[in-house]
Amino acid sequence: MDKRETVTRTTLAPHVDVMVVGAGLSGIGIACHLTTKQPGRTFAIVDGRDAIGGTWDLFRYPGIRSDSDLHTFGYTFKPWKSKNSIADGHEILEYIQETVDEYDLGSHIHLGHKAVSANFSTGSGLWTVTLERAADGALVEVTCHWLVSAAGYFDYEGGYTPEFAGRDDFSGQIIHPQTWPEDLDYTGKKVVVIGSGATAVTLIPAMAERAGHVTMLQRSPTYVVKIPRQDPIAKVLNRFLPPGPAHRIVRSISVNRIRMIYGASKRYPDAVRGILRRATIKALPAEFDVDTHFKPEYNPWDQRMCTVPDGDLFESLSSGAASIATDRIVRLTPKGILLESGRELEADIIVTATGLRMVPYGKIGLAVDGEKVDLHSKLVYKALMVTGLPNFAFAFGYTNSSWTLKVDLVAEYLCRLLAHMDRRGHTVALPLDDDPAVVRSSFSAMESGYFRRSAHLFPQQGSHGPWTMPTKYAADRARLRDGEVEDPWLHFSSPLGSAADIEVQSVQA
Repeated sequence: MDKRETVTRTTLAPHVDVMVVGAGLSGIGIACHLTTKQPGRTFAIVDGRDAIGGTWDLFRYPGIRSDSDLHTFGYTFKPWKSKNSIADGHEILEYIQETVDEYDLGSHIHLGHKAVSANFSTGSGLWTVTLERAADGALVEVTCHWLVSAAGYFDYEGGYTPEFAGRDDFSGQIIHPQTWPEDLDYTGKKVVVIGSGATAVTLIPAMAERAGHVTMLQRSPTYVVKIPRQDPIAKVLNRFLPPGPAHRIVRSISVNRIRMIYGASKRYPDAVRGILRRATIKALPAEFDVDTHFKPEYNPWDQRMCTVPDGDLFESLSSGAASIATDRIVRLTPKGILLESGRELEADIIVTATGLRMVPYGKIGLAVDGEKVDLHSKLVYKALMVTGLPNFAFAFGYTNSSWTLKVDLVAEYLCRLLAHMDRRGHTVALPLDDDPAVVRSSFSAMESGYFRRSAHLFPQQGSHGPWTMPTKYAADRARLRDGEVEDPWLHFSSPLGSAADIEVQSVQA
C-alpha cells in the first residue's frame, strides 16, 4: 500500500483551532476523537515525513511487529479484526490507513511539514508554529489555539549506538534497525545482533530464516515471555459475536490481564521471576543455560518485558539457527567482535539493536512570549499537559501496557477540556504548580537505559496529585475520563491584549 496516495493534497490553512503534530497511531487517533467529539472545530495533522504511520512506517527491519496485543494497542472506537493479536507492521499500517479513510481525515493531513518551533503569545492566546516544508525547504508559519504533540518519544533522525572501539576495523556492515537498508541481503551471512530488547528478539527469528547464523549478543539478560500470536478468547468471541461487542469484551479482558500481571510483578517479584524462569526452561532444550542468558538481575517490569509470539525466538535458539552470547564487548575486529571472555564472534553483518534516542515532543523548540521553555524545570499535569505551557497537550502512552490505551484517554480528556472552555468562555488553559509539597522525580519510573539517558530533556513528574505519571490504566481512566476537568491547579483565562493585562482565574474544585 502506497500511503502517499491516500492523503489528499490540500493547502495548509494559515490558522486552525488545533494542530496535531505527528501522523502516526497517536495523531490519527486524536484526530478521530476531535472529529466525533468536537465536530465544529478545525484541525490539521502535520508530519515531517512523507507517509503516515509514524513508527510503523519508519521501521523497516525484518519481522517488525507489535509487542502488545492489538485489542488494546488498537483504538477503543475501532475493533481489531485481524486474526493475529500480535500484529505485523504492515497489518498495523493497514489498520491506521483504514481509520484515516473511515473518518475522512485525508484532507486534514499535511505530510512533509516538520514542526521545528512554536511560540505562544499570551497577548493573542495563540501558538505560532513554524513548519519546514520538505518540498522546497521553505519555512511556513501557522497559528493555532491548541498545539498537541503526538510525535512519540524517540528521535526519528537516528537511533542510539554506543561507541565501539575498533569500529573502523570491522570489514562488514554495521546497521541500526531504525535505518534498515532496503537492499540488504543477509542470505547465508553470519549476523550478530547486539541487544536483547524488543527489537532484537523480533529481528533474530525473522533473520534466522535466511541467514547462515544469527547470534544475539547481550551484556545482561532480559525477561522474555512467550505469548500466543492469536488470542484464543478473541477467536472464539469473534465467531459468535459481532465485531463491536467482541472487541469490547476482549479489550476488557486484555486490559485486566495486563493489570494483573504487572501488579503481581510489583507485589510478588520473586514468585513471578520463578514462573518466568520455569516457562523459559520449558521452551528451550534441556541443556540450555537458562540462568546465564535469561535470568536478569532486576525484578520483572523494572524494565519493559519482551514478548515473543508463539515462542519464535526460543524456536530459533532450539533449532540452532540462532544462538545467544551473554558477555561484554572489548572491541570490533576485522572479522567480528572480541568479547571480554576472549571469544571472538565472527560476523558479516552487525546489527546494533542498542536502543533509541528519546526526545520530547518531536524536538520542537517551545517558547512563550519569545522566551525558550526549559522543559526539565516544568512538571507534567495529568500526564498530558505541562506547567507553564498554555494550550499545549501531549500523548505519551504506557510503557508497561499498550501505548494506545493512554492515547485514547488523552484525546477524550482534551475534547472534554475544549468543551468545558467553550461553555465557560475561556480560550486559554494553563497548569501552574503552586503546591510546595510536591517532590519531583524523573518523567518515567522505568529503568531502561534510553529513559535514563534522556531524563534531563523531559519535564518531571511530582509525588502526588495531578503531577504524577501513573502506570495504571484504571488510575488514568478515573482522572481523565471520569474525573472533573476543574481543579485548583488548572488556570483559565482569555487574552485582553498583553501578558500584563491578563487576569488569571483559578477555578477551585
